[in-house]
Amino acid sequence: MKRISILFIIVMTIVSGAVNAQTTWEEANRMYADGNYIDAAAAYEYMLQETNSAQLYYNIGNAYFRQNELAKAILNYERALRLKPYDKDVRYNLEFAQSRIIDNIEEKDAFFISEWMTSLRNLLNESMWSIISIVLFLLAIAGAFIFAFSRNIALRKTGFHTAWLTLLLSLCCLGFSASLHHRDTAREEAIVMQGIVNVKASPDKSGTDLFTLHEGTKVKIRSTLTDWAEITVGDNRGWIKMNTIERI
Repeated sequence: MKRISILFIIVMTIVSGAVNAQTTWEEANRMYADGNYIDAAAAYEYMLQETNSAQLYYNIGNAYFRQNELAKAILNYERALRLKPYDKDVRYNLEFAQSRIIDNIEEKDAFFISEWMTSLRNLLNESMWSIISIVLFLLAIAGAFIFAFSRNIALRKTGFHTAWLTLLLSLCCLGFSASLHHRDTAREEAIVMQGIVNVKASPDKSGTDLFTLHEGTKVKIRSTLTDWAEITVGDNRGWIKMNTIERI
């Protein structure tokens, strides 16, 4: 009887939490529809304490964009895109928000193959690349099995070529998955959250100003020292305060 009561309490707690989350979601959507973007953003942010999703980050980004908070909008669009990289709405809103920022930093041109591979990697998320890698690996095993045991010459050739090709593709997908895992765990990319930030030559307030960055600019963190971060943007490198950026 006691065991049943405990189980009942657990079930009711889960149900109650789901109901509360749904209520908060609906209320936040209503506030957004009414033009109350400040409270809508706060409600969406509150929901991040319980869960996160591409749709939630997307809605947060929209709420901040409506307030002309470009840095916060871009930050949340970037986070949504990492969870759902194939979402056209998220990508469009991110690019539109990025077109509104001011920046005097020119990105260096990447080697076209490297740029193409990065774009291909970013089409899917880590888990989807992992699943595709496993499926291709199983196809490679099937091809190897056909090559090893089939007596038909045509089937043996098909099995051989299927095995090496799918194995190669499986390793490529595994590499994409590992690369995305590193990106999402290392969190080396960040967004400048203040209007104008002076980048220093050294991690010190008295350091020489090298260049300026503006709100919404994406940077790559190379290293950190106490409350300073060494960042790069294109060919430019320098130090800024950690409290002026937020990791994606």
